[in-house]
Amino acid sequence: MRKITAIYANNDWTLDVSFDDGARRRFDVKPLLELEAFASLSQLGAFKSVRNGGYFVEWANEADLSADTLYLDGIPIGNGKDTEHDRPTSPSTR
Repeated sequence: MRKITAIYANNDWTLDVSFDDGARRRFDVKPLLELEAFASLSQLGAFKSVRNGGYFVEWANEADLSADTLYLDGIPIGNGKDTEHDRPTSPSTR
């Protein structure tokens, strides 16, 4: 089972996710914002409040995504280099 080691919430409603096996994925949350459970995350501040639960990520509104979803549906990203997306000041980990 994959474990999330770090998450970054980008300004374009994507998450950069690092896993314990060294893999990194970018997951686009924008399509989910149309769903009731994720609608309040259309506010950037709410989206950026994502927390790392290890095997899932979650927000204060109780919306969550599993590590497997983030890995399997995410797009592989670089080898630790910064991307074109804005980074928060620190990774969100628990």
